Amino acid sequence: MEKRLREIEEEALAAVQNAAKEELEELKIRFLGRKGELTTILKGLGSLPAEQRPVIGKLANMVKKRVEKAISERLQALASGSGPMAIQGFDPTLPGRAGFPGHLHPITKVMNQVCAIFERMGFSVAQGPEIELDFYNFEALNIPADHPARDMQDTFYIDSKVLLRTHTSPIQIRTMEKISPPLRIIAPGKVYRCDSDVTHTPMFHQVEGLMVDQGIAFADLKGILTHFAQEIFDPKTKVRFRPSFFPFTEPSAEIDIQCVICRGEGCRVCSQTGWLEVLGAGLVHPAVFRHVGIDTEKYSGFAFGLGIERIAMLKYGINDIRLFYDNDMRFLSQF
Repeated sequence: MEKRLREIEEEALAAVQNAAKEELEELKIRFLGRKGELTTILKGLGSLPAEQRPVIGKLANMVKKRVEKAISERLQALASGSGPMAIQGFDPTLPGRAGFPGHLHPITKVMNQVCAIFERMGFSVAQGPEIELDFYNFEALNIPADHPARDMQDTFYIDSKVLLRTHTSPIQIRTMEKISPPLRIIAPGKVYRCDSDVTHTPMFHQVEGLMVDQGIAFADLKGILTHFAQEIFDPKTKVRFRPSFFPFTEPSAEIDIQCVICRGEGCRVCSQTGWLEVLGAGLVHPAVFRHVGIDTEKYSGFAFGLGIERIAMLKYGINDIRLFYDNDMRFLSQF
């Protein structure tokens, strides 16, 4: 009888472990019901010899409690959705659901396209730190501590000498310190400014370029940037250069393209002007060359900078820069 009780316990616990809710009810009837296997043994205790009744009765009650506990715990596991095979109606033979196909983020795609265009024109990619010294971010770029141009950029300062770079121009300074002309580089990367609205984010991406050699003129700058605009947008894209001011270039210019939405007719996107600003540029200021020890009598050069988000918004017709960072699959899946 003792051996039979052990067999019933082992069989019941094994059956309960992976049972579904409907199966648990059947197991409860089979082992604990009025005509269940354990109930039958308890009812038959009276036919056993007197000396066996206490031993078998105690063991039978112990097995009964263990089976009841196992059934109760299994029911709780099913109710909470935990444990093996807890989800009812699940067919493990069905094929799995297909996941979203992975692809590059639109910002990454445009960044790669921009870099590829300049690399085909002979520019190499340079990198630098995002946590930058004030000297490289401002001083060496002809923006001393009392210069009003510092107000043009709302800066994240870590302390009085360390900050999050506001542009990738510091990479140009670091490169000119290490490499003598001629040089031709682009500096892609993240930059940071205290600004946030439909056209600005506290973190965004820039690609800045620098070319230094003997005899570099403004005509070289115009030719390269016109070619870039027609490559990234459309071969028929018209480009214009407007006089502007940047502390690190002289002369300086803002570069506009014909509106990609209305093709110059005038619309809400271009404020009815027919033109859209895409980047800033100019010939490198002699003061910048002096900071890095380049002979201004022998060498000249130009620099330019563009915002990747700005290019992506124009290229894809997006009116809110924050969409790039909301991680909304309805938006991202379009790319």
